[in-house]
Amino acid sequence: MDRSHAPEVPKADEGAPQYQPDERFWPYAELPEQPTAEELAALDSDLRAALFGAPPRPFSITIVFPRFDAPEYGRAVEVARAAAEYREMDDGPALRHRARFYPRDAEKLRDLFEIVGRLDECEVLIDDRPVPYARELWLPLIWFLIPR
Repeated sequence: MDRSHAPEVPKADEGAPQYQPDERFWPYAELPEQPTAEELAALDSDLRAALFGAPPRPFSITIVFPRFDAPEYGRAVEVARAAAEYREMDDGPALRHRARFYPRDAEKLRDLFEIVGRLDECEVLIDDRPVPYARELWLPLIWFLIPR
């Protein structure tokens, strides 16, 4: 058998690059096993309840509203940030403000709803759920809690 026509295979020690794989495959390999407090706070309430069970929480009403062009927008955001829980969802034109109020905060809830209640995109959630007649029934019931 004539080996003169066979291609030469370089030997490993003849200057061929040596490859040593890195122990870390992805730069994200060092993620903590448990989510951080910020990650848990950003979870959707339905997902949080499915993962960890429903937390014991008092009755609440949540107002969700978008960015809008009006002089009262700054005041609306200020009142929303004073809520028991406040969160901004998304970014840019899809920005939504989410403010949770408990019955003890009925006056703040009314102040915010007077500003954003006229918006078609404004949502009123009862215990984080859309409920029929939330605007027409539940909010006026909460107004009875405001001292005269």
